[in-house]
Amino acid sequence: MFRILFYTPEIPGNTGNAIRLAAVTGAELHLVEPLGFDFEDSKLRRAGLDYHDLAVVTVHPDIESAWAALAPARVFAFTSEGSTLYTEVSYEPGDVLLFGPESVGLPAELKNDAHITATVRLPMLEARRSLNLANSASIALYEAWRQHGFVPGGTH
Repeated sequence: MFRILFYTPEIPGNTGNAIRLAAVTGAELHLVEPLGFDFEDSKLRRAGLDYHDLAVVTVHPDIESAWAALAPARVFAFTSEGSTLYTEVSYEPGDVLLFGPESVGLPAELKNDAHITATVRLPMLEARRSLNLANSASIALYEAWRQHGFVPGGTH
């Protein structure tokens, strides 16, 4: 299936929503520390409802550990400056959908990391800074899954 990678997420509700997203789609959720919350945070638990036990969630101490665990997958880095529209990607099972922290998005060094297959963007109206992290991950994941007929595991 597809994998969502949140690089240093800050807001517990977004990660809670992503846990729920992973549970209902069969995607894996990978988080890179430092996290802006702990897993006992009430907002994280509330947003994830009772889906925490149904989701595959892995926390990595740093981005290098995440790359090692996710290799050799293709990585699509979502950023407002992305060169490719998210609907123009032909997603494959195992692809990684990478998102940066809520306050600043992906740092420049990560956008240019050798592991990145392409930078991808979601369309927005001009003069808008960003879309909510959990919403962005949902839009991207559902497009990838749609391309594979919403079949569990992401294959036709």
